[in-house]
Amino acid sequence: MPQMSKVMSRVQSYSTWDIHRLQQIFKWTVYALLIVNFGFYIADDWARASLTLNDQSTLIERLNQFATTIDESAWFVLILMLELETYVLEDRHFNRWVSLLLHSVRLVCFCMIGYTIFAFAQYVYQVTPTVPVESASSLCELASQPVFFTYNLEYTAITDESCRQLSSDSSFYWLGGETVVTDTSGLELERWLAWADFAEVSIWIVIIALIEGVVRLQDRGIAEGRLISTFNRVKIAGYGLLLCLGVYWASLSHWLYLWDTMLWVGGFAAIEMNLSGWRDELTEHESLGGIGDVAGSL
Repeated sequence: MPQMSKVMSRVQSYSTWDIHRLQQIFKWTVYALLIVNFGFYIADDWARASLTLNDQSTLIERLNQFATTIDESAWFVLILMLELETYVLEDRHFNRWVSLLLHSVRLVCFCMIGYTIFAFAQYVYQVTPTVPVESASSLCELASQPVFFTYNLEYTAITDESCRQLSSDSSFYWLGGETVVTDTSGLELERWLAWADFAEVSIWIVIIALIEGVVRLQDRGIAEGRLISTFNRVKIAGYGLLLCLGVYWASLSHWLYLWDTMLWVGGFAAIEMNLSGWRDELTEHESLGGIGDVAGSL
């Protein structure tokens, strides 16, 4: 029987090692794909900015056009910080200066994300009022002006050749300035998309706040309890809502946004695996008497 016990222990060790290796492969594959995906968003923001910005555009307007790039950059750094804190760095690596650096970088990232929330909220505010193009009852009447028509986030220059194909509506509306117009259905859709952007970044803020809460609790040796369980349930609900928004984007043929959502959920799933492994270590430590009765007290 002792020999059998050794065999079972070895099999369990191999199984655990294989699961850990698969988790690492999954994690770094997702991270690599996120970097590639980031390049697509930079190109998308740049292409849109080249159509909507001009020499008279303000700094705020320029930053707003690159809100997605700023947002993605901040999330990349945040997920890197979480990877360091929940997997790479051990307790012996932490000191006052390391903690100060991690918290300082986090603060900068939260400021960047806070700006993107402001930018998306500002755009919701801009497209809420109805501002008609009073000088045009046909899109072709704008063909001689430096104006673009947009529908479903696609921007097209209005020319004598394209104006009839773009819209047959007789009512048109300005979108956040005097360089972009849309028709009645385009305005309604633009408002829905603006709210979808705002909702998405808001949900991510809630999720990252909950993850930070779990990290802080586990850093104090708290591995389980009602508070952590509540945090985890809310996070799962948040991930579900994000995937629903991704499906909404896909229904409008924005498959890249669904892909992006799935990748970021996968990236944070990797962080959740790190937290789960850390939690298992705390539970094991507690069972050996290393952590008093703190865990589960909440």
